[in-house]
Amino acid sequence: MAKGYWIGMVDVDDPEAYKAYVAETANTYKKYGARFVVRGGTATTVEGKARSRIVVVEFANYETALAARNSPEYAKAKALRENISQADVVVVEGYEGPQPDDV
Repeated sequence: MAKGYWIGMVDVDDPEAYKAYVAETANTYKKYGARFVVRGGTATTVEGKARSRIVVVEFANYETALAARNSPEYAKAKALRENISQADVVVVEGYEGPQPDDV
């Protein structure tokens, strides 16, 4: 079964206040078995537009990723983030089909 992911692009207006959001999200991540794949590392936009912070969070599957995003635990965290940042977030199912080496 394919993994599920949250892909977030965020501009943080108040880095100090954002720390409370980061701390609160730990409850969601623990409950839903999440793992960070990307967490705000160095990034270069090579096409289109991106925000300053990129985050990719992996879950066991798409359904779990979506349940985590819609959970009361995450709603509490999101409320801390909404007034101190702008974000674009998608929940996406991973891919398990053929790869370039398979062709």
